[in-house]
Amino acid sequence: MNMEEQVMQIILHSGNAKSTAFEAIQVAKENDIEQANRLLEQANDELSNAHKVQTFLIQSEIRGEKVETSLLLIHAQDHLMNAITFKDLAGEFIALYEKVNHYSIS
Repeated sequence: MNMEEQVMQIILHSGNAKSTAFEAIQVAKENDIEQANRLLEQANDELSNAHKVQTFLIQSEIRGEKVETSLLLIHAQDHLMNAITFKDLAGEFIALYEKVNHYSIS
């Protein structure tokens, strides 16, 4: 896989993670906390895939291989960091919906 393909993999998996985390929030809003947590795990898996590619690029640079910094790579890093933050916040929203739904049912 060439550099551009690796960078696109980071963008792809990060985008999938963010979309899935957003879907998890929507599902939690409908009081399906179990499904929301499953979706959050899927988002985590996508982030793990993106992180593996990122780690490979970092290790390549450590080995002395030239990893060219490009606008596309910076864009991919931005996507990954935003997806991680969004997934973390989605977890907080899901916990909050779970609490609210629990108290409104009791």
